[in-house]
Amino acid sequence: MRIPMVDLRPMLHETEAAWRANLDRLFGRMHFVLGSEVEAFERELAASFGARYAVGVGSGTAAIELALRAAGLGESGAAVAVPALTSPFTAQAVLAAGCRPKFTDIDPDTLLLDGVPRGARAVIPVHLYGQPAALPARRARTLVVQDACQAHGAPLRFSAPVAYSFYPTKNLPCLGDGGAVLTDSRTLAARLRLLRDGGRNGGQVSRVRAVNSRLDEMQACYLRAFLPRLAEWNAARARLAGLYDRLLADCNSVRPLPRRAGSVCHLYVVRTRRRERLRQHLASHGIATGIHYPVPLHLQPAFRQFGAARGSFPVAERACREILSLPLWPHMTDAMVEDVAGRIRDFDG
Repeated sequence: MRIPMVDLRPMLHETEAAWRANLDRLFGRMHFVLGSEVEAFERELAASFGARYAVGVGSGTAAIELALRAAGLGESGAAVAVPALTSPFTAQAVLAAGCRPKFTDIDPDTLLLDGVPRGARAVIPVHLYGQPAALPARRARTLVVQDACQAHGAPLRFSAPVAYSFYPTKNLPCLGDGGAVLTDSRTLAARLRLLRDGGRNGGQVSRVRAVNSRLDEMQACYLRAFLPRLAEWNAARARLAGLYDRLLADCNSVRPLPRRAGSVCHLYVVRTRRRERLRQHLASHGIATGIHYPVPLHLQPAFRQFGAARGSFPVAERACREILSLPLWPHMTDAMVEDVAGRIRDFDG
């Protein structure tokens, strides 16, 4: 049995009537940028997630960048605290906003942000693998921008802006790049709309320095079809993760990562000291795996200039040597999970 990390075909099949109807309306209007599909999706997304406003943008990376800019940090050179274990795009967004990442170590159990370093003007708690990270205690002049690019539908507070990605592997995907920022602040939402569209406000005059990063109308057609199923799909992920938990409970070779309350199970992650051998074993049986992520940010070439040497963040460094993501998506069958777990038990001994 071949088991990929993700398979979008069942998702597309069960929502086909909805996304085809959305596309038909789009092609009838022939308005492909910042039109009624994006506007409708923004309203529906905000209502579904419990925020007052949603602003669609071109990617999750752009969502983080524009949230920092909208908060007033653009081109400031301000230090922004980022956990050493996350996607490199989190730190790239900080750089794109004209700020500098200040890396910090992670909690050894949850692998989430563990404190805010001195001197940080802002902090980006990353809700990694779909797990809600605790927000840092509010400190004077410390801004918070949440990275929820892997946490669609998790119970979050929108008093601090929340950035989402709709990359095809996400819990709420589109069929290309896309993102959004959700916020309870009317002022911040208005600023985001200005910044995503070249600083324009409904005309051809740029009011402020800005970027071109708009959610595509066609992607909004798919997102509007998928959004009503998100809670159902997240529940399926949680059930399958629970099945993995039971089947792997007595394995010596892997240790499943504990999940926090409210997790939407974007990835099912285990820790193993024999990762490459286990990956090869699973691959030989047609089972795909992933590593999220193999190198901590402070050791990646793009970020070495920020002064953290090997050994600076030992928890993140060890985690990056041990973490392994197993296949998980809403329409995965129990038999597939049982096959993956059975192959791991075979490897066990």
